[in-house]
Amino acid sequence: MRVKVLGSAAGGGFPQWNCACPNCSGLRRGSLKARPRTQTQIAIAADPEYALREYWSLVNASPDLRTQIVAAPELSPFPNTKSSSAIMDVYLQSADVDSLMGLLHLREFQAFKIFSMPAIRHILSEENSIFQVLGRANPPVQWFSLPFASHLNWDKKQDPKEVPQFISRAVSLGGEYPDYISRKLRATLPAEEAVIALAFEYAGKRVFVAPTLPGRNTEWQKWAESSDLVLLDGTFWADDELLKTGRSQKTARQIGHLPISGPGGLMAQYPKHARGRKVLIHINNTNPILDENSSEHRAVLDAGFEIAYDGMEFSL
Repeated sequence: MRVKVLGSAAGGGFPQWNCACPNCSGLRRGSLKARPRTQTQIAIAADPEYALREYWSLVNASPDLRTQIVAAPELSPFPNTKSSSAIMDVYLQSADVDSLMGLLHLREFQAFKIFSMPAIRHILSEENSIFQVLGRANPPVQWFSLPFASHLNWDKKQDPKEVPQFISRAVSLGGEYPDYISRKLRATLPAEEAVIALAFEYAGKRVFVAPTLPGRNTEWQKWAESSDLVLLDGTFWADDELLKTGRSQKTARQIGHLPISGPGGLMAQYPKHARGRKVLIHINNTNPILDENSSEHRAVLDAGFEIAYDGMEFSL
């Protein structure tokens, strides 16, 4: 599998257009040692059926998707075609605006597949008419429901005689639906479909993706421990981060993100015996780990975590 981080920031990117926090101000002035980042977007390539052309799956569809596609040569249209795309399908992990708004960038009469929970499809295709523009392609965009992984029943040993298959599974994370969805509709939607992680498996390797980790259950820990690459929620360093910066009146946990530090935080909960690479992604503009000279940046590196940046690549 090839995994490419097209964007690594939380909603709003870094710097955020309307934010004058120390991080954003320092980056604009050039006094902060940090990289600018677009909103989180991941691309994965693993399909043995196409030897001459490399097709990609997108994990979510960020508001910055058009710019990210243009910046990635791998996602360019194939040569000698009038209209084509290397993007074969899109996996949606929630109904959060930052996860799906980029679908509107893909409306240019291009057929592809969307994989999601049934609740997310209901929200987009039946409750929001603007997403009906995806149906203009011929054939129209196709929707498919993702299966939940009930338990770890996967053996990493790949039989060399078998043709590898690209397998995706959903893991419920116990989050909540976005506030823009009416209370009446939210009351009818299954709670377990609100926020999911994704496990992608191919040729004996597994990638686990959870850029939003509410911390409501510990199911994610078993998948993180058994995966070769883990892309995990690095949105906030501290639970009270937004309170201290004046950006919100809610804590990290109250808006659905397990903080990196503190009692019961991500570093404390991460499986001690995990052997795969662990990478923090979806980093908020207020997070001090963005400052490469900060003690927080050093703390996560010392704990064995990597910090995602735009253009980061992995090969498994």
